Amino acid sequence: MNPEIFKAYDIRGIYPQDLNKDVAYVIGRAIVVSTGAKKIAVGMDMRTSSPEIKEGLLAGITDQGADIVDIGLVSTPMTYFSSWKLDVDGAVMITASHNTAEWNGLKLCKKNAIPIGEGDGMEELRDLALKGEFEDVPKKGKIEENSELKNMYFEYVSGFFKKGIGKKKIVVDFANSVGTLDRNIYNRFSDDIEAAYLFEDLDGTFPNHEANPIKPETLKALQEKVVSEKADLGIAYDGDADRVGFVDEEGEIIPMDYPIALLAKELLKKQPEELILVDIRSSNAIKESIEEAGGRVNYCRIGHSLIKRQMRKEGAIFGGELSGHYFFEENSKAEMTTLAVITLINLLNETGLKMSELVKDLRRYFHSGEINSDVEDKIGVMNKLKEIYKDGKLNELDGVRIDFPDWWFNVRPSNTEPKLRLNLEAKTKELMEEKRDEVLEIIRS
Repeated sequence: MNPEIFKAYDIRGIYPQDLNKDVAYVIGRAIVVSTGAKKIAVGMDMRTSSPEIKEGLLAGITDQGADIVDIGLVSTPMTYFSSWKLDVDGAVMITASHNTAEWNGLKLCKKNAIPIGEGDGMEELRDLALKGEFEDVPKKGKIEENSELKNMYFEYVSGFFKKGIGKKKIVVDFANSVGTLDRNIYNRFSDDIEAAYLFEDLDGTFPNHEANPIKPETLKALQEKVVSEKADLGIAYDGDADRVGFVDEEGEIIPMDYPIALLAKELLKKQPEELILVDIRSSNAIKESIEEAGGRVNYCRIGHSLIKRQMRKEGAIFGGELSGHYFFEENSKAEMTTLAVITLINLLNETGLKMSELVKDLRRYFHSGEINSDVEDKIGVMNKLKEIYKDGKLNELDGVRIDFPDWWFNVRPSNTEPKLRLNLEAKTKELMEEKRDEVLEIIRS
């Protein structure tokens, strides 16, 4: 078994050499031993390898004595939902998220969507799986199918939609993913939502484009469709529907940190002065906007399992990161893509504003976007940056972030590659470009 499949946030590898039925079987047994779970919900995405991996996983879990609730073909938010809605001790989603078709993986959580990741059980799980030695149990676990979980999820999410206050036209690019299941929600509100769909057929080979809304090139079809349909909002799902990107009525891509501010401000209307977690790479405009709305803001590390842990530790009601994950108290501090979409539609209806108008106030600064550099000595370079820019305000929550009055930058190492990732923002375009080039020269020298 390749130990590299055990990542900081989940398990992920290439099928079949890294992850297959046999590997999934061993991991299934390790999950039961490491968590002590008696009953586990299991869902899967539409990848061609998912049924085989599911077969191995179910066999491993039941051979180790735990029962299974098989929730079938679902999105990752539905799987997290099952972990607190059903009588289970945890849940597993078979998916490789936004990765391309040859990949597959497992996202794991305990009851109430408490993540299993780096520092939260992943290391123990890995060591058990690599050792591969398990005691026989006197009684195998049972498998029950639950076909109602999806309907329970749809009913729950539907309760957040505000009917009868307007009608909006949306275009949704499902990227051939399990996100297409969310048509159920949008179709329910046909009096209030006119929906057009792109790439809605389930296809684990992703024949049209990568299921990764963070990449601008994957949004081209959506941008064109929004403009041609004269839609109010464009929506793009990733491979397991736990991330979402947005396009405004003019076909312009909305930076993924902007919805953090919009969603947070809506939640703060009901829960004023509560804590919101914001990606450390986010524009200063996001933090400022939330604070102007009466919220408290802390920065968070990047990575869905790490953010969920921090939300629990610090008592945050909402969090978001630049990859398009939005974490809601309403789903036990896990992602709920559909709720993010519904909240934005509600906001458009209630304000009467266009999407471009809603985000206009957030365009206060100039951002470099994320720039990757090949660096072998990542720690050495970050130490060098700390020394050169020692007059700034230092934050080492995730890599190195250094703030100055007119600009800031964050440099963080990749967990999987010899790369450093730079994000930089300034008050003017000229200053952003100047400082971007200056910092990159230091990184790459």
